[in-house]
Amino acid sequence: MRLLRSSAVVGLFTMASRILGFARDILIAAVLGTGPVAEAFFVALRFPNLFRRLFAEGAFNAAFVPLYARTLEGEGEDKARQLLREILSVMIMALSLFVVVSTIAMPWLMYAIAPGFAIDEDGLRLNLAILFTQITMPYILLMSVTAMMGGVLNSHDRFIAAAAAPILLNMVLISILAYAMRDAGISLSDALTNEPVEVENAERFGLYLCIGVTISGLLQALFLFVGCRRIGVKLSLTRPRITPGVRRLIVLGVPGAIAAGVTQINIIVSQQIASFQDGAVALLYYADRLYQLPLGVIGIAMGVALLPALSKRLRADDNQGAANAMNRALEISMALTLPAAVAMLVMPNFLVSGLFQRGEFDAMDVTGTALAVQAFAVGLPAFVLIKVFAPGFFAREDTRTPMRFAAISMLVNVVAGIALFIAIKSYYPDFGHVGLAAATSLAGWINAILLMIALRKSGGLEMDARLRNRLPRIVIAAAGMGVFVACAEIWADQITALFLDVRLLALMIVTGVCAGIYGLIAMAIGALRPSEVLGSLKRQ
Repeated sequence: MRLLRSSAVVGLFTMASRILGFARDILIAAVLGTGPVAEAFFVALRFPNLFRRLFAEGAFNAAFVPLYARTLEGEGEDKARQLLREILSVMIMALSLFVVVSTIAMPWLMYAIAPGFAIDEDGLRLNLAILFTQITMPYILLMSVTAMMGGVLNSHDRFIAAAAAPILLNMVLISILAYAMRDAGISLSDALTNEPVEVENAERFGLYLCIGVTISGLLQALFLFVGCRRIGVKLSLTRPRITPGVRRLIVLGVPGAIAAGVTQINIIVSQQIASFQDGAVALLYYADRLYQLPLGVIGIAMGVALLPALSKRLRADDNQGAANAMNRALEISMALTLPAAVAMLVMPNFLVSGLFQRGEFDAMDVTGTALAVQAFAVGLPAFVLIKVFAPGFFAREDTRTPMRFAAISMLVNVVAGIALFIAIKSYYPDFGHVGLAAATSLAGWINAILLMIALRKSGGLEMDARLRNRLPRIVIAAAGMGVFVACAEIWADQITALFLDVRLLALMIVTGVCAGIYGLIAMAIGALRPSEVLGSLKRQ
């Protein structure tokens, strides 16, 4: 099945990007920890990243890909390129205006983005966050253009360039960190030891990183521009105006952006509340990085590959093919997601300490991050299911239904987040952020369940016999692996000692062993069949 092969291609490059992202975050944790500079940088990174997710996984995935693909197949390349020029011109004009206005208004916007920063007596977090976010604002425009070009490539069944582009962000930031550390007299070995690192003028590290974010946006846009040229798509501009094609994109894209970006919007809301607890923004960021790995590699990759597949089958009136694609997407995504969720739920301390505990990231930071990882792990299957269910609506050009459910989940996230944050913080002042992670997971499950019910009612989801047979077996295999994972968490110190107290090496080996155990159990009980997987990965 081409779906698995396409999602595997996207997932492979997403995995490479996330691994480099972990390398980047390991260095940031070692040098900046959870201090004010780290929190300001994470706010500056997350705000433009929200818009990247809204456009890349929202408006352009939900609306542009079906529109462009339909025009390309139904009216030919000339009409498709005309639509592309019209949308690109309007988007650049609108987003340029937005970036300029937002940059000027950032001193006031920051009170909404991270209101807790405003109550600090020294104002350090607030001032740094304002400056850093102003520097990263052009990233929104650059990544939106990149997202559009990625949608074009995906519509032509070219997934590699768009999936590989985010690698450039991590390569740039790692290079900048290495340069800044050398300039500050900090060796790489010093930063990766368990001893505190003396960092003078930490603000300079944050400043360099923000500049790197914007530079990486430019590099990613140029990379995909070359990718489009290679398949014969020449990008050009025309006079910005609201044509029927642009109007249709807006009608479909705005609800689609909200629906597809609900998880990120919920995280931004959590960030706003977390800013009232020192260090909480950074703790949630590090926890977010852990669960975003399987979400990106599995959920987002599957959604990116599934949407064009569903769109083509539905246009060809191949309802059986569309139903089969949806069932296989659910089967594959749950087979890969459930063991990851179990690992994060059962051995969070081993995961967090192995990745981040060094330098300025101490044992207290490990505990705070690990608790948030557990809370996010509960919602991980729901976050992936949202990415699988949403294309079932988008392929039918229905973006309003997912938007309504997204609005409900956002309301749940806000109400539950505030309530849990206050309740937990009143008893455990350093762990109020865990309530925010739990609220995000609760909102995710509500959104996923509503999407599933609506999709079943519309006839877009009908579980076939194979899926009904495989899902319970996948759950059993993940639970069986969980026993070994629990032992690894209990004996983490002893296991680490076997590998010369190198936590990261011990974690990598334990993770590989547990993955192998899951695979063996899954194959033994019929949850996975190697012949099917290998056959699906072959070029069609």
